[in-house]
Amino acid sequence: MVVPSTSPRSPSVARASSGPGAQRRPPRRAPRPSLVEDSAEHLHLHADVLVIGGGPAATWSAIAASEQGASVVLVDKGYCGTSGVAATAGVGHWLVPPDAERRDEEITPREEQGGYLTDRDWTNDVLDEAWYRTALIEGWGYERTRRSRPAGNGARGGTTGPAPAPNPFARRPGERSFSGSSPDYLRFLRGKVKKNGVTVLDHSPALELLVDGEGVVSGAQGYQRQTGRAWRVASGAVVLATGGTTWKSHSLGGDVNTGEGHLMAAEVGAHLSSMEFSNFYGMVPFGTSMDKNGFFVTASYWDHEGAPIAYENLHKSRAELLGASLRGTITAQFTQFGPEVRPTLRAAMPNFFMVTDKLGVDPFTERFPMDWVQEGTVRGTGGIHVLDRDAWTGVPGLYAAGDVAARDRVVGAATGAGGPNLAWAVASGTWSGRAAAALATDRGPSSRGQRLEPTGTLGLRPDGGAHRPRSAPAREGAWREITAAVRDEMLPIDKSAFRHHHGLVRSLDTLDELWDRAGTELVPSDVRSADAIRTRETAGMLAMARWADRTALHRTETRGMHTRTDFPDTDPRQARRLLTGGLRDLWVLPDPEPPVTGDAAAPYAAPTPPTWTEEAS
Repeated sequence: MVVPSTSPRSPSVARASSGPGAQRRPPRRAPRPSLVEDSAEHLHLHADVLVIGGGPAATWSAIAASEQGASVVLVDKGYCGTSGVAATAGVGHWLVPPDAERRDEEITPREEQGGYLTDRDWTNDVLDEAWYRTALIEGWGYERTRRSRPAGNGARGGTTGPAPAPNPFARRPGERSFSGSSPDYLRFLRGKVKKNGVTVLDHSPALELLVDGEGVVSGAQGYQRQTGRAWRVASGAVVLATGGTTWKSHSLGGDVNTGEGHLMAAEVGAHLSSMEFSNFYGMVPFGTSMDKNGFFVTASYWDHEGAPIAYENLHKSRAELLGASLRGTITAQFTQFGPEVRPTLRAAMPNFFMVTDKLGVDPFTERFPMDWVQEGTVRGTGGIHVLDRDAWTGVPGLYAAGDVAARDRVVGAATGAGGPNLAWAVASGTWSGRAAAALATDRGPSSRGQRLEPTGTLGLRPDGGAHRPRSAPAREGAWREITAAVRDEMLPIDKSAFRHHHGLVRSLDTLDELWDRAGTELVPSDVRSADAIRTRETAGMLAMARWADRTALHRTETRGMHTRTDFPDTDPRQARRLLTGGLRDLWVLPDPEPPVTGDAAAPYAAPTPPTWTEEAS
């Protein structure tokens, strides 16, 4: 298996992605896609760029593509701006100014935290793009749209009266920060997408990619839930921004993240990276799914007998707390915050404190029982391997952005949490949008009229990778059984957080058997129907589970969030990222691109700032 490590670029793509200062002045509004058919049974559009997803990465990608003058369609499984995990959290971008000393100060500890699997050159490029792109938001009018939110009337010790929302542009000396309420931020990005002329199709999950006669990804098709009709978009390029995978763990907002974007990419030849680091567990107040809170990272903890629990770095690994939880329920308290900052914290994370208020708990002054929820690749690291600063997947016509793409070059074996994940969403979204628009320009409008072939396999069509012949018709409801079986392998702490050779082999045997079953049983009544959405989600979760466990079996050491109880030490010889791919027959190989840390990186030189900023109007 030969894995490409760099991409061949056309001249236009190289121009589009050569840095933050390389942007040309955009048109006021991008052209509209062409409407081919709009009937009760079918919607068919032609566009330059199709973006699949609706979170931060998808919206940044759509904005970047439209800035290049491309016609853009964005399709979302839910309602763009409110669906997915980001909409339930807070906004806290990782913003570091383009200064060599400050970059070193920020990146060095994250290299150790990430098990030295990161790439400093990539990280600097991500931080550069995030720094310059987020600087535009104030001019777009975001500050004027923010609303003051009540600080909350906590049932136990809550602060009364309204508290102003934190200023997302509050400055430290010589620097800029961006934080606040994610619902406001995503609502604004949706408005910006629409203002730029992007056509948004809500409640329209994509089911499979389309390719032309030469294998170039040229669109996708899916199903509109609310109108009950199929949709099809032919395009010059496609950006996948479908988010990570939580295996329906009931992580808040995460049950829409089921891996079919990764499966679609693999079906056309893309591969994945760092899938063994896809087992991150989020902390929740016991009996809830509220896992969107960074305050847990430096909180105080006690085991089921009341003894304090010492821990090292909860971004890197949560093994100390997870192990204690297997012996009994542990408790937490946010002892790290004084009374003076609590109203601001409540305003920044209203969703979390709404939950604790309903529970009658003041987490600042009281211990409360806590539990865990598997956050998979949403807070973990693994995903589609992108080859360059175009966020290219290695498959002609296909790009990936945000949580669906591996963040290992930025965070390594650790979680990206909120800040690095958002910086990656901004950067990869921008890169993919620009590159997709440039490729669409190179291909020209005639490519949208070609005959396109669907590529979907498991979860759409019978025998999608099964080795045994189909002996019986597809069973209605088989997706429920297979989903439950996948969750039984991926959600338990003693299977996914603490791994062992024999346990991984048993899980893989189960998952491989499920794959064979799915090839004959996981078949919808129609490949573009509501049934297909369910079967395709199940297929995505199953594929992601097999990639994760197969890669975990190959990493015979403990590093970051990957804990092997049979190999408890970190092996310096395994300081390489692992790539994986395949559908029925899986493969795992070391990434030929080595990590670049410390002095091995190129000396940092700040890029030329952009020569224009878009008008606020």
